[in-house]
Amino acid sequence: MSIPSVLSTRNTVLALAAFTALAGAARADVLDDVKAHGVVKCGVTQAAPGFSAEDNTGTRKGFDIDLCKAIAASTLGDETKIQLVPMDLKTAFAGLPTGAVDVLTHRFTWTQSRDVSGLKFPKVMFFDGQGFAVTTKSKANKVADLNNATICTAQGSTSELIVADYFRAHKLKYKIVTFASQEQAWDAFVSKRCDAAINDRSGLAARLAALPNRDEFKVLTETVSNEPIGPIVAQGQPRWEAVVRFTLNALVAAEELGVTQANVDEQRSSQSPDVQRLLGVTGDFGTKLGLGNDWAYKAIKAVGNYGDVWDRNVGPKTPLRLERGRNALIANGGLMMSIPVR
Repeated sequence: MSIPSVLSTRNTVLALAAFTALAGAARADVLDDVKAHGVVKCGVTQAAPGFSAEDNTGTRKGFDIDLCKAIAASTLGDETKIQLVPMDLKTAFAGLPTGAVDVLTHRFTWTQSRDVSGLKFPKVMFFDGQGFAVTTKSKANKVADLNNATICTAQGSTSELIVADYFRAHKLKYKIVTFASQEQAWDAFVSKRCDAAINDRSGLAARLAALPNRDEFKVLTETVSNEPIGPIVAQGQPRWEAVVRFTLNALVAAEELGVTQANVDEQRSSQSPDVQRLLGVTGDFGTKLGLGNDWAYKAIKAVGNYGDVWDRNVGPKTPLRLERGRNALIANGGLMMSIPVR
């Protein structure tokens, strides 16, 4: 190992240690802060259609936004009490312990290094995997065809490691070109400064959907990694972590039980014990979270169940045209499953 590598590793360890200490000490109790300020501050991706992007009226919409609204509804009883903060990777991770945001509904991968370095992932909201985008004129039809390719990605992203690991394992050569954000990396790829771009497959679909010349690009069929993605909170905030976890969980449980945004009011009269507990008709599960017992009802009323959120933002009838795949309910052959409310 060279001296610069030793220094780089040492600086990284020191930075992670400082981040962990700051995460635990900077804020007393996020749930109390949110209630006192009357707003949930959510870090969201900057410009990814289907997840967080402005429409023609300047309103930001998407999967990230709906989760933020659900958290505000469950916590404050009003899905409009949100503050959206578009962030790149570096500012997002730095913003949690300082209180710049309360939660990242941004789409970051749950990894061991992040989990033990001051970031906590309450629950997976999206099972994804990394893939490669190329131009349709490219001779590359599979990842092996990218030997000696130039690949664009964001500096410090999991994509850097994935490219290195995959290409080394398959004895392929490449040149990585990194940028400060995924947006800059994508723009460079679209401008033909790179042969390929790597990102989560859903992220690639989102970026392709925003291009007027989307037919000039394609995504190779192979998925080269597993990317469990979910909301993130700061370490040392167990109450707030539980609120975020069980708000997302409520949306999944609602889909399992057939509770939708359209029928949630009539479902409060359901004779199903599971539905009664979820919607706060019986039990004391909200109080144990520091919320009202109708916390899940309010979240579902605001944005619908997990399937509603999917179909509205990224489903087959949207520009992203994503099938559920691994994100289908486990009863339908996918991986999505709720934690029982009991």
